[in-house]
Amino acid sequence: MNINDTDVTGEAEPRVLLVHYLRENLGMTGTHWGCDTTNCGACVVLMDGEPVKSCTVLAAMADGHSIRTVEGLETNGRLDPVQQGFMAEHGLQCGFCTPGMMLTARALLDKNPAPDDGEIREAISGQICRCTGYTTIVRSIQWAAEHPEPDGFGVESGYDGEFANDVDIRDIPETAANVTAAGDGADGVTSEEDTKP
Repeated sequence: MNINDTDVTGEAEPRVLLVHYLRENLGMTGTHWGCDTTNCGACVVLMDGEPVKSCTVLAAMADGHSIRTVEGLETNGRLDPVQQGFMAEHGLQCGFCTPGMMLTARALLDKNPAPDDGEIREAISGQICRCTGYTTIVRSIQWAAEHPEPDGFGVESGYDGEFANDVDIRDIPETAANVTAAGDGADGVTSEEDTKP
């Protein structure tokens, strides 16, 4: 098979799933192993340009196919616009769903360079994010659509902005945790409906 533009050969037992082959045999741990039941989408990779849940694909079935993992999103040391969008619009929190979300976003943008909100939400509807409420993920994908060319931000570059972990949690008012529940629109989330993909 070809993984991230590199031909890879190796042996795998017939029952080994692609997610385990990538992680255990090749050390490519960017593909996350989540539910192992095809529900969460954390294990999404691109197979011949199409998003597939790698917990549903046997490694042997990938033979002769082109596989792209999150490690292969960057090009020549430059982050893909999808990766940049997730940084710019804070499209991740814990990061567990992020690799699969980014690959699904890349596949969507390759087919539809200017998707609307509904098309983005439909594309990611097979994936679960328990942290963001999807709003920032949708904005991240919109950002990537609006900035289709990498801006030169490389994988070795530093980020000169402020990170959330620069904040001392003791300085956050206790009521901040209840902002979304109170419905006053924190991060664009105003109702339960806003948290659905």
